[in-house]
Order: sequence, then structure tokens, then C-alpha cells
Amino acid sequence: MFRSIATAYREAFSGLSRPVWLLSIATLVNRSGTMVMPFLALFLTEKRGFTTTQAGQTLALYGLGAMGASYLGGWLCDRISPMRVMKWSLAATGICFMTLGHLQGRLAISAMMLVLSFVGEIFRPANLAALVAASDPGERGRSFALMRLAVNLGMTLGPTLGGFLALRDYGLLFVADGATCLLAAGLLQIAFPGAGLRTVPRSAETRAKAAAASPWRDRPVLGILGLMFLLNVVTFQLNGTFPLTLRHLHGLSEARIGLALATNTILIVLFEMVLVHSLSSRNPLKVSGVGAFLFCAGLGLLPLGRGFGFVVFTVAVWTVGEMLVFPIVSSAVADRAPQESQGAYMGLLNLSFASAFVVAPLVGTWVYQNLGPTTLWYGCGAVGLVVWAGFQGLAALASRPARAGTSPAPATLEDGL
Repeated sequence: MFRSIATAYREAFSGLSRPVWLLSIATLVNRSGTMVMPFLALFLTEKRGFTTTQAGQTLALYGLGAMGASYLGGWLCDRISPMRVMKWSLAATGICFMTLGHLQGRLAISAMMLVLSFVGEIFRPANLAALVAASDPGERGRSFALMRLAVNLGMTLGPTLGGFLALRDYGLLFVADGATCLLAAGLLQIAFPGAGLRTVPRSAETRAKAAAASPWRDRPVLGILGLMFLLNVVTFQLNGTFPLTLRHLHGLSEARIGLALATNTILIVLFEMVLVHSLSSRNPLKVSGVGAFLFCAGLGLLPLGRGFGFVVFTVAVWTVGEMLVFPIVSSAVADRAPQESQGAYMGLLNLSFASAFVVAPLVGTWVYQNLGPTTLWYGCGAVGLVVWAGFQGLAALASRPARAGTSPAPATLEDGL
């Protein structure tokens, strides 16, 4: 039994390229400092005197800046090296985090949130484009899973340590988050000196091909990203109303909130790579639909019990869903991206996250404050049913024979999705 388990883990991690591992290590360092965003709503309400609604509006500004950054980041990656974009983004983000911790007024904080989101979120499409360029098509699912493992291993450390630092001084969160951004930029410079990992050569022919292979013309991908937008409206409740619920409904301290979030990342670190590898032959849309349902259902359970133990149980449920949907969807979208438009496809994928970040805190905090947390979390469970049905519908369409010339990407619906 133990030998078969060891074999499964060895197969899941073997064969990935050196650049994929180096990108993941730099991401691990960066994410180990993820301390500000999980506690930002609490910081704004308890340390800066914001109302719950005002905190939600401030978080929405982050999403607004991220929408513009998603487009610009994808555009830049198709014209210059994504590695260069990542380095400058990390350096600027570190400076912005350190500055944000010293600001007092609502106007100054709101302005800095816009700047922070813009420079910070340019990193995401660049990171995805670099990962696509560094991995073979057949290994992209595991490459995305390894990157998520690095993200979540870092976030096991970040929010957990952040919860204890917040009890002492919230200002320490901003210093630690900014310092790890600068450190990650330095590591990328050492590992990839110069431009590194250019996705495609810049030429008039390349730009013409990229324009013809726009992700805005890829209807299956647009359908997937529409469903991911709905799912991410639920996902980003984790940055706002989720910690508020754990404080007000379940009576948890910042330290215990950090420990509850660490349950999510520990499970991902232990099981996601093996799970993604074992499901590589399954229909990715059907798997993603089940994952979306479990993710939303886990959050929908929050009003049904009380206490730290029950919260950990709900986190385990939605973590299983998270492992089934996010790396698989990212890989499916990447597989449909032509080489000339990898940055544009990854930018559009990130746009579905960024636009949800605008809507999620506005809707979530309004419902939380006016209708109560019970209504909010039951509503999140209902969204899971809608997204599951949408993925099932896309899977049914994908099972039909594809007409020649209908797909702008190299893969067909059946092969790529």
C-alpha cells in the first residue's frame, strides 16, 4: 500500500522542466508573505474605522485595477518577455504594500489600493504565460498543479503567521508581504537573468497571427470563463465576508482564522498533484463542474454549525472542490491558446478573476450587512448548482462532433477541453 502511494506521488511530480520548478520556487517565496489580503477587511474595519460596506468598496477597487492589469499584462507578455513583466511587477508590489500600511485616510488608502492592484495583478497573466512557455502541452495540468502547490504551501505559512502578527501589530503584515515580493523578484533575476522565457519572437507576422487568434473569438473559452466569473464571485468572499463570518458568527480570533485557512493549503499541498494526475484521463469539464459544486457547497455549510472544528470541516469540503476545478480549468484554457496568443489567453483568464474581484466584495458585504451571513452563504451554495449545470452543458456540447474550422486553437473541443 505504502509503495503504491509513494509511486503515485513520484509519478505526479516527475518529468517537469527545470524552469517550471524555478518559477514555482519563486512563487512559493512570494506567497509565503501573503498576509495583507486575508486580513484586509478586518484591518480596515477595526484599525481604520471603515464600515463593512466601505471595506467592501475598497476591496472592489482592487478588482477594478486588476481588470485593467489583466488586459495590459497579457498584452505585454505577447510583446516582451513575461519574465521581465513579473520582475517589475513584484518589485513595485513590494513597495506598494509597505506604503499602504502607513496610510490613514480613506481616500489615500483607496488610491493606493488601485495602484497596488494594477502593478500587482500584471504579475498573474505574466506568471501564467511563463508557465505555459516553460511546460510541454501534455504536462500543463501538472505544471499548473505544481504552481498552485507552491502558492498554497506559501499561503499555509503566510496567513497562519499573519494571524499571529496581526494580534501584535497589523503594520507587520504590510512589511512582511512587501519584503517577500522584493525577495521573489530577486530570485527570479538570479534564476532567469535578462529577459528569459520569451513566449514567441516579436515580428509583424507574429502580431498578425495573434490578432487572428484572439481569445475573444473562442466561444468555448468564453463560456468557461463566464462560469469561472460566477464561481470567483463566491471564491473572493474568502477575502472579505469569510473572515468576518468566522469572527462574528463563529467567534474565532485572527490566529484561529489563519489556522482555518491553513487547513485549505495543507490539503492542497498533500493531495492536489496526485489528484490532478489521477484525473488526467477524465472529462475536464465534468470534473470542473463537480469541483465548482463542492466548493460552493462547502461555503454554504457555514451557517449550519458553530465553532472552530466545524469551520475546519467546511474548509475541507470546499478545498476538495477547489482542487478539482482551478488547476484543471487553467490547463484547459492554456491548451486552447495558440503560441502567438498565450499572453492574451492567460490575460483573459485572469480577467475573469479580476472582474469577479470587483463584484464579489460589493455584493458580498452588502448582502452580509443587510440580509445577514446566512443568506449570503446559502446564496453561494446556489451559485454552485448554477455553475455545475453550466459545466455539464459545456461538456455535452464538447461531446458533439466538431465541425472543421470552428476552433481557433490547435486543439479540438474533445481534445483540448
